[in-house]
Formats: sequence, C-alpha cells, structure tokens
Amino acid sequence: MSRGEYPATRMRRNRMKAFSRRLVAENSISTDDLIWPLFVIEGTNCAEAIASMPGVNRWSIDRLIDQAGLALSLGIPAIAIFPSIDPAQKDAAGSLARDGNNLVCRAVAAVKSAHPDLGIICDVALDPFTDHGHDGLFVDGQILNDETIAILCEQAVHQANAGCDIIAPSDMMDGRVGAIRTALDAAGHHDIQIMAYAAKYASGFYGPFREAVNAGSQLGSGGKATYQMDPANGDEALHEIALDLAEGADIVIVKPGMPYLDILHRTKTEFGVPCVAYQVSGEFAMLCAAAQNGWLDRDRVMMESMLAFKRAGADAVLTYFAPDIAKILQK
Repeated sequence: MSRGEYPATRMRRNRMKAFSRRLVAENSISTDDLIWPLFVIEGTNCAEAIASMPGVNRWSIDRLIDQAGLALSLGIPAIAIFPSIDPAQKDAAGSLARDGNNLVCRAVAAVKSAHPDLGIICDVALDPFTDHGHDGLFVDGQILNDETIAILCEQAVHQANAGCDIIAPSDMMDGRVGAIRTALDAAGHHDIQIMAYAAKYASGFYGPFREAVNAGSQLGSGGKATYQMDPANGDEALHEIALDLAEGADIVIVKPGMPYLDILHRTKTEFGVPCVAYQVSGEFAMLCAAAQNGWLDRDRVMMESMLAFKRAGADAVLTYFAPDIAKILQK
C-alpha cells in the first residue's frame, strides 16, 4: 500500500503522547465525584474488619470521626453512614429506627460536630433494625408499604435533627419520597436534600454489605423481590425514577453500579438530573479478590470502573474505594 493510500484521518495521532491523551479525554475523575460509605458500631476505640470486604472496617463513633477527618483531608466531599446494630436491639418492627438517640443519630451528631463542612448522607430503611432483615414491616409474609412509610418518615426526621445533610431512602416502598419530603418540611427541614435510591434492583451483589450491617440472613429464598426491582427490567426503572423526581427527589441513585450502566445512562439522558451510581459491596469484593489473586491490577481496574460510571452519566459514585481513589488523584 502506497503512502498516499493511507487514510487522512488517523485516530492514533491523538493517542501517541500522554499530554495529547490528557487533552482529548472525554471524561475525568476528581475527588468531587466521591462518596465514601462507612460503617458504624457501638463501643469505644473499635475497628472490626469485614472479611468479605478487604480493607473495610466497622468503626466505633470515636474512630468514625477520625475516618471522617481523613475524608476531608483527601478532598472527599461526603460520607454515607450505615449502622451495624446489635441483634439484641432488633425486633420485627425495627423500633430502634424511631429512636432519635440511636447509633446512627449519635454518629451523625458527633461527626457533624467535629467536621461541620463534611457532607453526611443517611440511609432511610428498616433493614439494619429489623430481626428479619427486610426494609419494611413484614407481617404474614407481606411487606406493609404504607405502614412502613410512616416509620421511615420518623426515621428521616430524627436523622435530619441529628445533623444529616442528605436523606437517602433505600427501601423502595411506593410513595416514600413524597411522604418523607412532606415530613421533613413539616419539621422545618426544608433544605435537607433527598437522594433517592430510585432504581434499586433485587441484586445478588449485596452479600458483603449485608454481612457488614449484620442484616439479611433471615430473608429466605424470596429475598426482597416484592419491593426491589427485577434485574430483567429497564423501562420500569425510568418509571420509578420519574415518580421519585415528581415526589421531590433532588438526586437519584442507580444501584448496583457496573451491572446497570445502561440504566444509569438512560436515566441521565432521559431526565438530565444529578445521578449517582452505587458501586456496591459485591462489585468491590470481586475486584479486591481478583487483585489479591494477582489476576487484576487493583488500582487500574478501580480507576477504570470510575471512568465507566462517569462515561455512563454519573455525577458522583458511592464507592468503598473512595479513599484509595482520592490518594491516587492527589499524587
């Protein structure tokens, strides 16, 4: 082939040198994209390793404050706090969720007092507090939707009173976003944001998280399929998201993350609203396990997964890799 027959457009020209690749990159990662999920337990000076999530711990409140300080020092704008409750404090109704002095509320108040500029996100659902592990009231084999919502509203107000900045309902009950918005407004919390788990699937990727919060071992074969979404469905997700936005959601979450990039992309394209991906515990555990076996380069796939979320339309990502990503970005 003569030189004149080569194409005028050579796609490799822009890839030849590092500076050029940086100039033409369509997406980039910054610490502003990160939300760091953290687990809290009772006690003092406690750090409990989570076997299925290498490098992730449950922290007592005093140690959680230190982790929040680390987040700030790394430029991470927000953390999400999840409790691991003593089984002796759980019951079928998730009664502890209605206590304004429970573990989550005390943790939020302590972190906000120590680090007022750090954003704090609180999960609103009953599964950490129920002995059966469901996200709502479970009676005669059924999840009671409206009765559950009444409790979630109380839970959300208590968390807002404690100093939470963003309420994140993860329960997938019908109508809960609008009810929580009304309850927050009635309590004077007009400026508290709602980050709705709008498309949360009944996924097999949640196992390590359920170990981390000590919940879900009693779910049985049916799991949470009557309220979380069927992995087969995509159009339904857009319907769910439209409803949550109409009810007052400020930000929407797609969960899990990488297996549902198509849903994330469709959400951003359809609605153009702030979208968050949740790189869930199973995704984290898989990448860590492969890296520990020498099958993958941990840092490389960690950063590549972040680019996938950004490319699909995520404005932010909930990820257990957050501090590791931030440290790489600081180099």
